This record gives sequence, structure tokens and C-alpha cells, in this order.
Amino acid sequence: MKVLVVDDHPLVRKGIVSTLSCEEEIECIEEASNVEEALKMISVSRPEITIIDLYLGKENGFEIVERARKNHFQSKFIVLTSSSKKEDFERAQDMDVDGYILKEAFAEDIIYALKVIAKGRKFYDSLMIKPQFCMAKTAHFDELTERELDVLKGIGKGLSNQQIAKELFISEHTVKKHVSSILNKLGMKHRTEAAIKANQIFNGIR
Repeated sequence: MKVLVVDDHPLVRKGIVSTLSCEEEIECIEEASNVEEALKMISVSRPEITIIDLYLGKENGFEIVERARKNHFQSKFIVLTSSSKKEDFERAQDMDVDGYILKEAFAEDIIYALKVIAKGRKFYDSLMIKPQFCMAKTAHFDELTERELDVLKGIGKGLSNQQIAKELFISEHTVKKHVSSILNKLGMKHRTEAAIKANQIFNGIR
């Protein structure tokens, strides 16, 4: 897998590259600091995934997505930003970007997002989509971590720990720990209770 990292801050860019370089699936990582550099590399190197910051000095990262698609450059786009503004996230959704991740995310979550997106799915940071589920009004869902929310979704779909582990690229032991934490935070004793509540929340049932 070829990946292009676009960020105008050298230290941030190097940090992202360092995080990704440990992954065997990633064969090549290139860097760009502005819109023109990014478009040139996308046209020449054809990265499968392009990770872009929204605020590139006086430029906007969304311009990369718009111009790349206008020129029919094939790449999946992940917005990796410190912006949690509703308008930025909604624009990203309107543009159908493949991922939207806040820079405060853990390294393992960024790796997980890349693997999910590489398989043709989308990944949006749970901190951005959580308000859409009104979780805080129904239970202590605001206390769950991003990974616990992913595990809860799996429980709601009726998946076993082994199936959830495979889907999230983590060990079955880690899934068991997340399940225990979820039940404890939600004040539940049984997995079935969590499954019912997950379906109510994620399917929009009140």
C-alpha cells in the first residue's frame, strides 16, 4: 500500500510517517506540505490513500480532494485534522471523503482507520458522529472510548468476540476486556442488555 501524508507542519508530518512506517502493509510513504506538492505526488505516485490536514497554512486541504477528483486521480482520502468544527465535518461528508480523524486520536486508531478504508469502507471519528446518536441522553455512552464504541456496535450486530476481533484487527483477549469495560460503564450485567441498547442507539430507536 502506498500512502501520501500532507501536512504543513514538518514535526507533525514526521510523527504520522513514523507511526505508519511500522505497518507491514504499507510499502511506501511519501510527504507533501501544500496543495500543489500533494497533487503532483498523487498524479505521479498514485497513492492508494492520501492523508490530508485541512489547514495547510493559507490553503485548504479540501482543495486537494476536489482537484484530484476533477483530474480523475484515483486515491482514497482521509482528513486528519485538529478541527472538530461541525461545518468542516459536514463538508467532508458532503464530499464523500473516506475518513475523518481528529489528531488527538491514538496511533492504533489511525492504523485501524487505514485498514478499514483500504478494504473499501469509511471511517469517521466517533467523537464527530457521537452527537448524532444522542448517546449522552440515553446512557453513559459518553464514557465509552472510540474502540469500545466499535466493540459495542459489533455486539449489537450479534458478532462473537472472535468475529469482533477479526473485524477490528485486535486480539480476542482485548475484545473481552472491552466488553467487560462496556458492561461496567453502562451498569449492565449481561451482553444481551448491551446488544439491545446498541441496536436502539445505532439504529436510531428511542
